[in-house]
Amino acid sequence: MKKISEYKKEALKALEGNWGTGVALYFCYLVCASVLSVGSSFMLSPLGSAWEMISNLSMLILIPMVMAIMVAFLRILRGNTVSLKELFAYYNWRVWTTILLKYVYILLWTCLLIIPGIVKAYSYALTEYILLDDPSLKNNEAIEKSMEMMKGKKMKMFLLDLSFIGWILLSYLTLGLGFFLLTPYMYTARASFYEDLKAEMNVGVIEEQTI
Repeated sequence: MKKISEYKKEALKALEGNWGTGVALYFCYLVCASVLSVGSSFMLSPLGSAWEMISNLSMLILIPMVMAIMVAFLRILRGNTVSLKELFAYYNWRVWTTILLKYVYILLWTCLLIIPGIVKAYSYALTEYILLDDPSLKNNEAIEKSMEMMKGKKMKMFLLDLSFIGWILLSYLTLGLGFFLLTPYMYTARASFYEDLKAEMNVGVIEEQTI
């Protein structure tokens, strides 16, 4: 696989001329999340603290939008044109159930110990990209394919994420404003990682068939 620095270079190259789109996507997502959070809290607050769980569950509405953000930067990396309406393009049962199942698995592993939860989060990290690229897969099928692809690669993705630690700290120092640029950068670098891993696996299949 490529070096971590190469993924970051590819991300920056892909974002040339697309920074505005990336920032707009992230901003619109934050607006939707804020409106949903404030709105649900306002409506449920008269019902007492027992309804706080319902307020938190209402955030599940954002699940398809999180996938939309991830795959939007993958599509930008691939040279496709992306618009804001794509934030709402994945509101379907297949996406909802698969990503919700992914989060439930991560939560259950995290309840055992923090480290296994983190490991599993990286193991399932490609699920959204797989849902985009293979419409025939859903639920456990997509999650299991992510697990298969990430075997022996989880540390590589972790180190890729860790390489942004300096930018993350700097973004906090700017009162969070830096995240409007950092988020597109990180997501596109992850998309580059996925593309490289997918290409490597395809080459492996071709070589195996040749043998």
